[in-house]
Amino acid sequence: MSSFTFTWLGHSAFAFDLDGHKFLFDPFLSNNPLGAASPDEVEAEIIFLSHAHGDHLGDTVAIAKRTGAKVVSNAEIANWMSKQGVDSHGQNTGGGYDHGFVHARQTIAFHSSSFPDGTYGGDPNGFVLTAPDKKRIYFAGDTALFSDMKLIGDMDIDIAFLPVGDNFTMGPEDSLKAIEFIHPKLVVPMHYNTFPAIAIDVAGWANRVSSETAAQPIVLDPGGSYTYDHS
Repeated sequence: MSSFTFTWLGHSAFAFDLDGHKFLFDPFLSNNPLGAASPDEVEAEIIFLSHAHGDHLGDTVAIAKRTGAKVVSNAEIANWMSKQGVDSHGQNTGGGYDHGFVHARQTIAFHSSSFPDGTYGGDPNGFVLTAPDKKRIYFAGDTALFSDMKLIGDMDIDIAFLPVGDNFTMGPEDSLKAIEFIHPKLVVPMHYNTFPAIAIDVAGWANRVSSETAAQPIVLDPGGSYTYDHS
């Protein structure tokens, strides 16, 4: 039985351990006001990047070069990473690939994507990761609410990681509808309280999730961890 342990590193950055295999999502650390680790402290076999914005691309290049991690992203980001001397694997919306210890499928996300210098970063994406025992997590990336989340829900999602900070992504209200569409067992908020524009009452959000949906909210402090190993 697979065991997912994840640690919130602030904003949308997460460190994962899946049965001893370590990977990262969107490692924006060194300039993150809520950053709970430095780029020199994290380990990864794979870095999953949802899009090219600086608050998600973050420290990917430095971490990948130090650890030898493979960067999995859209084709445009993967090509850019290759030019930086980073091992990369490009996918595209709807495409899946078996990365050995985990299968990754890219989903749509309604947002924008550009590199910090303003150049085009391809389409933004989310990810559905499937462990060998079919446990699944959905990392939505930066996105608005969209009705095809119902199709993601049909995949039997164990844990959904959803942006809730509003302004740049869906906010608390729309995230409740997303949870209804996805019907995960657990839901983890991200992309909130990093900057004033995305400050929310996350305790109030968690109370609404508990009372209005069937999901269990998991709210972590920066640096906090949670292990999911339910059958």
